[in-house]
Amino acid sequence: MSTSSTAELFELLDISGDDAAECAALLATPPSAAVLRAINSLQERLGTFPRDSIQANDGSEADWIEALLRFAPTVHSYHVGLGISPAVSAASLGDVGLQLRINRRVHNRFGLDTWSWLTLHMAGNLFRLGRLQFHLVRNSEVAGQQNSSGWELGVHIPEDGGLSPALVDASFTEARGFFPRYFPDKPADTATCDSWMLDPYLVERLPDSNIASFARRFTLDRCTDAPTDAVYFTFRQRGLQDLDKLPRETSLQRVVLERIDDGGTWQLGHGHLAL
Repeated sequence: MSTSSTAELFELLDISGDDAAECAALLATPPSAAVLRAINSLQERLGTFPRDSIQANDGSEADWIEALLRFAPTVHSYHVGLGISPAVSAASLGDVGLQLRINRRVHNRFGLDTWSWLTLHMAGNLFRLGRLQFHLVRNSEVAGQQNSSGWELGVHIPEDGGLSPALVDASFTEARGFFPRYFPDKPADTATCDSWMLDPYLVERLPDSNIASFARRFTLDRCTDAPTDAVYFTFRQRGLQDLDKLPRETSLQRVVLERIDDGGTWQLGHGHLAL
């Protein structure tokens, strides 16, 4: 890959600094057989609207980083071919750079332990629209009812910003126009969210927070135990070790840790709302 095309790729994926140097090294030699197999797996999913990420594989973390890098221009061309703006495509694919930076913060090294999550972006049906990401997929059962349209939007919350009601409103407004325009044959009238932020305990303890405001938008369908999610997304630490060393400077940090101190278990809330 030429220097100019590499620079364009890193701009598209929002990759910079030490991560850019490491990624450039991966691209400096021809792809291995494992990387080519990973690229083929990504190609097979492009435009098929998968709900789940790729899990089982015979490639290493580095193989999947390289595959994601090499395949991203194909996804960008797919987006643009649908009439989607290059800016929206770049905002969506820029999660690659964000996840590389998070990995460096969590593990103090180059890597991408969330490579599987990013295989959803590479299928071409997950978009960053303002503050939120929206994942267009076939409908699952929502609150015991099957959505008549057969399609729904999974809502995800990138870490890089606030969660004010105005920002969230703007994202949902953009999504309500975006998907009917570019995917008119896949009408989604429901949005779903699976997140520790929808745990009712959090709404109860921080009722005036932006997180609580976000959670109250959704009708809560059920909860499932997810002991480590709140710690990971609040502190970017894998596991529950050395919790006494984590900061308790904000109300959210204190609530997350105090619940565990008291013997409680954080949960994922699974909710939905009408678009």
